[in-house]
Amino acid sequence: MDIDVKKLSEGAKMPFRATAGSAGADLFACIDEDIVLAPGERRLIPTGIAIGIPDSGCAAFIFPRSSVSSRFGVSLANCVGVVDSDYRGEIKVPLINHSSEPYTIKDGDRIAQMVIMPVILPGFIPVDELDETARGAGGFGSTGR
Repeated sequence: MDIDVKKLSEGAKMPFRATAGSAGADLFACIDEDIVLAPGERRLIPTGIAIGIPDSGCAAFIFPRSSVSSRFGVSLANCVGVVDSDYRGEIKVPLINHSSEPYTIKDGDRIAQMVIMPVILPGFIPVDELDETARGAGGFGSTGR
């Protein structure tokens, strides 16, 4: 599958898979000036690109870059972002600084990774009862540690 990528800014970078075996394609900050994320601060970082996913049975999922998260404590504010197949606006990445130190984002920095994956598009049927299971309505922690 090929994904159409529209650069919305002259300085935008195309998503890039670092190795042949990389599942995710790096996304890059497309900003006019450095952004300093203070401890606990979150900001929406533009990438300068929009994408066209040609198959409604797929979506783009935005994940943190493991190196940025593990080294600097900077991750996605929403844990995982979802870009629906019919969305054509700019991809923006909500970053949050979980560390106790400021983190500087520069233009062109790799800030997240995008994985294209299939999705199941179910119908939803109203019912009065659900089938019984061994777990039932047991919630958090109900299956033990």
